[in-house]
Amino acid sequence: MYRELFIVDAHTHFWDGSPANQINRYGEGYINCLYGYHSSLSPDEHKWTLSEFERYPEARMIHDLFDVGYADVAILQSTYLSDWFVNGFDTTEQNGEMAERHPGRFVVNGRWDPRDGEAGLAKLEALHERWHLRGVNVCTAEWKGDNKGWKLSDPWAYRYLEKCEALGIRNIHVHKGPTVYPMNRDAFDVADVDDAATAFPGLRFVVEHVGLPRLEDFCWIATQEPNVYGGLAMALPFLHSRPRYFARIIGELLYWIGEDRILFGSDYAVWQPKWLIERFVDFQIPGDMQGEYGVLTPAIKQKILGLNAARLYDIKTPTDMSEMATN
Repeated sequence: MYRELFIVDAHTHFWDGSPANQINRYGEGYINCLYGYHSSLSPDEHKWTLSEFERYPEARMIHDLFDVGYADVAILQSTYLSDWFVNGFDTTEQNGEMAERHPGRFVVNGRWDPRDGEAGLAKLEALHERWHLRGVNVCTAEWKGDNKGWKLSDPWAYRYLEKCEALGIRNIHVHKGPTVYPMNRDAFDVADVDDAATAFPGLRFVVEHVGLPRLEDFCWIATQEPNVYGGLAMALPFLHSRPRYFARIIGELLYWIGEDRILFGSDYAVWQPKWLIERFVDFQIPGDMQGEYGVLTPAIKQKILGLNAARLYDIKTPTDMSEMATN
């Protein structure tokens, strides 16, 4: 049944959080915090040891995503964190090299930081020329020296968004989720998405982690900004630990922004796509909540699991799904 679906895992990472790559206690604390989310929200049979989690081999990622994880295509999101990791945590260059070894499997997203100024704009152009970027992943809470965050509404962020528009990079994934140590909570606030989405209607802003725990703020912004999308990475693990809470999350998203602007993402390797997909496909909003939120139909699930991301990234879908994909 699961193999019959078209799956685009829109949020994956191939990171190096190993002790050898950590610069300082912040790098160690960051990977330990991610591991805390992994170990507390995963089913027991899908939990890794910390050493497995810190740095996993490429072959394991391919197996987990495609052999047993049902994905047809996965989008690699780049996260540098250069103040904490010697070679970066999860760079475009590393991701791109792996993607080239597995043609047709991956979409490679770039990354930028407005605090890099003119040099960063040139780097973005170079990344685009090399990897033909269709999207970028940005983290407004990333540290840079003494600076502990930035906003999409900052003047230099606008310069980068203008450059994305000029290069045809239309998908802007923005990390706006739960605080990850040692990042500051306020730097994840979703308010700046409103400003940028209004100023750049030709770009699509995918708010990763749907702004949790600021779901209500995100929904009020996204309902008035038709170019704002919600990425379910981080929300999906509650299928296991708190299914009624997940029902409320998905119900609110369906009510406010609709089934065409929600994207599946496993956040690999924080979580394993196999169990997330199986539980989502098998999940239904509880009967006593359906009067307010409705039901999750197979067609809605298929859009969320793959067709919505395929539309944003011009990924070819099976012929019999083309009608659903053209909403």
